Amino acid sequence: MNNKQFKILIMKFRNIGDVLLTTPLIENLRYYYPDAVIDFALNKECSAMIEGNPNIRKIHAYDRSIKQQNFFKRLINEIKFIHAIKKEKYDMAIQTTTGDRGIIIAKYAKIKQIVGFEGKNKALNLLITHKTKRPKIGYSFQHIIEQNLNALRTLGYEPISKKVSIYANENLISSIDLPNFFVHFHLTSRWMFKCANDETMAELIDFCERDLDVRVVITGDKNEAEMKKIDDVLAICHSKPLNLAGKLSLKQVAALSKKSSLFVGVDTAVMHIAAANNVSVIAFFGASGAFEWGPWDNSQNESGYRTKNGIQTMGRNIVFQKDWDFVPCDKEGIAKNGVEKTLMDFSDEMPKIKEKIRQNLKGKI
Repeated sequence: MNNKQFKILIMKFRNIGDVLLTTPLIENLRYYYPDAVIDFALNKECSAMIEGNPNIRKIHAYDRSIKQQNFFKRLINEIKFIHAIKKEKYDMAIQTTTGDRGIIIAKYAKIKQIVGFEGKNKALNLLITHKTKRPKIGYSFQHIIEQNLNALRTLGYEPISKKVSIYANENLISSIDLPNFFVHFHLTSRWMFKCANDETMAELIDFCERDLDVRVVITGDKNEAEMKKIDDVLAICHSKPLNLAGKLSLKQVAALSKKSSLFVGVDTAVMHIAAANNVSVIAFFGASGAFEWGPWDNSQNESGYRTKNGIQTMGRNIVFQKDWDFVPCDKEGIAKNGVEKTLMDFSDEMPKIKEKIRQNLKGKI
């Protein structure tokens, strides 16, 4: 008798927020495959989004710095990574992006069932045994969570939950002297064109600190561009928020987020972390489409982001975005339309934003 346990490998070789928004798929797979082993393959810097998830046994973390090595050293390390996956003898691989890497890994690892989106490589597409339905080209108005769950639907199952889950122990920040009540501001993204202008963020920080008498705690990644951006904002603030930028790990930021009363910031992984922690989110979008990447409200079962742009809400969360015809647009589109200084300037919406902050904090102050 063959008592081999069914083994599933989920693959998401993208960025931090992308990985976090795969967690509803994990929960559904656990429901429909209660006795299966479920593992996850991702880029190393995203590991914190899956670490501690009780539904995941093992994480295969790919170190992208391998790509900077010479040809032979990189080849050896790439083979080691793929071989570690092959040794596990998975029965099913679920590739949640259109890239080639996951399909190549699944084929090399001799995984018989491959669930995934078709990509540009027609030869690799032939290897996919269960082709996931792709959203229509252009504005699909299908949130990325739903796109991830299309893999489940391909297997013949409907989602029983769409909850985004983040696991971070509050003990991680026990040594930090945090205010009992605070608003969490995250001003930056690894893509600086996603950041709101300095004056917008400085005015909102001062509004919380001076007008509402509520402390602001700032987080940010420790890199030169983000640290400079935060310094520039603080230089025009009239208040002195608690600046923890560059001082916390991603897990610590997640733990801090859970203790906050409100999140204010831009379209970034930390925004998704706040929403996953069931914290109300006020987010500023420019380049991205909220219909795909808006902060998900775990109390809702359907996305509230149904238009191309403009101000939109989903449950407790709200997105502020220009309603211009060419929005959303990428970095090149921003330059083409000459909106580098205006796309992320929300001064015209300041009364609405402040009122939204006030409403969220009402009864808590």
